[in-house]
Amino acid sequence: MALQIGDPAPDFTLPDQDGQPVALKDLRGQRVVIYFYPKDDTPGCTKEACNFRDQWGSFTSHGIKVLGISKDNAKSHAKFIDKYTLPFTLLSDSEPCPVAESYESYGLKKFMGREYMGMMRHTFVIDADGKLEKIYKKVKAATMADDILKDLELAG
Repeated sequence: MALQIGDPAPDFTLPDQDGQPVALKDLRGQRVVIYFYPKDDTPGCTKEACNFRDQWGSFTSHGIKVLGISKDNAKSHAKFIDKYTLPFTLLSDSEPCPVAESYESYGLKKFMGREYMGMMRHTFVIDADGKLEKIYKKVKAATMADDILKDLELAG
């Protein structure tokens, strides 16, 4: 059954870049952006992360928490954060990526004729009540943060 706007966001607890657990249920009462991305420090993922970084002031001024999720480990996340001065939390969803799977963001991908299981570039906005407010399955990495702010009518 595909996730729909208005559905409760699947709950999870994942380790952050410092190995500390982050639970979605603990973030109730504020909007949360969860973006799934394939790999730290790759061109598209770097563009996406830097777009969130560059719009960070808008997200924080509206009380929106941003969480990036990939299957990379905490050490990889910490290096990615340091290299690009990322101000938000990155979480590790190691294979078989149960959290990404619960968000329909992990599955069969094709690249250069080869099929493999991987993380999809999908983004979700969760409202203060823990319900899905926006679902982005076709993500433009370079402008994802801008698109969210525009769609939520928060772009200034």
